[in-house]
Amino acid sequence: MKNALKKIAIQSPWLYRINTGSCNGCDVELATTALIPRFDVERFGCKYCGSPKHADIVLVTGPLTDKMRDKVLHVYHEIPEPKVVVAVGICPISGGVFRDSYAIKEPLDAYIPVDVNVPGCPPRPQAIIDGIVKAVEIWKSKL
Repeated sequence: MKNALKKIAIQSPWLYRINTGSCNGCDVELATTALIPRFDVERFGCKYCGSPKHADIVLVTGPLTDKMRDKVLHVYHEIPEPKVVVAVGICPISGGVFRDSYAIKEPLDAYIPVDVNVPGCPPRPQAIIDGIVKAVEIWKSKL
């Protein structure tokens, strides 16, 4: 029974999105990957969920601002293991155009481990899909 549940779970990772203070450009592209059939992430077995407690793969957009840092860390710790973090866009990777701002101290990976980086400002839907596919592979290897 346990093997059957594990096999089913491997086929259906759940995605959770965190916006840490972005301009919403990456969020628009994430919506494209979720809603437009041409880029549909559900063909890879992925579904978006509304709670971090159900998530397997976390998609983070925007630079990690001082005001959001503690909230993001709190949400990150609510996500059960095994979890995979995908930094979507240049902002969580390096701070992007906001990197020299008083509100941005360090990139996301200074606070939580990032498994996959998807660069771009904003990244194309194809790049986001590629990042999600890599995240699914990493997630499967952690099971």
